[in-house]
Amino acid sequence: MRPQNTRSGPSNRTNRPRKDLRKDLLWGIAHIFASYNDTIIHITDITGTETITTTSGGMMVKSDRMESSPTAAMMAAKRAAEAAKDKGITGLHVKVRAPGGHNGPHNPGPGAQAAIRALSRMGLKIGLIEDVTPQPHGGCRKKGGKRGRRV
Repeated sequence: MRPQNTRSGPSNRTNRPRKDLRKDLLWGIAHIFASYNDTIIHITDITGTETITTTSGGMMVKSDRMESSPTAAMMAAKRAAEAAKDKGITGLHVKVRAPGGHNGPHNPGPGAQAAIRALSRMGLKIGLIEDVTPQPHGGCRKKGGKRGRRV
């Protein structure tokens, strides 16, 4: 037979102050645009209208080929996180965007994941992570003319 719980009912639970972590967070939005040429991190307030900081991978490195690298994205995210913390932001909802368009890949560049990881490591609470890549519907007319490509 198992020993029974010796607590004196539910009164012990109500005496302790319950910490609700979501209420004391000040949320912002991190808009991350990750292409294969650069990574741009733009942090706004929760409405998305007031800009807090904007950094990019190109601001962190000298050579053009390194702008989209995960290392440059991490450095840019660290700088953006420091600026957001100075303004009092403690939590971020992340919106990741890739270039989109009617031809080409619709997936984010290599810096997106590194930037999110760096924001998390800086002590900011990460809320929602969503993909806001623009998707074409209808779009441009395909090349090849009226009768198509003749082989």
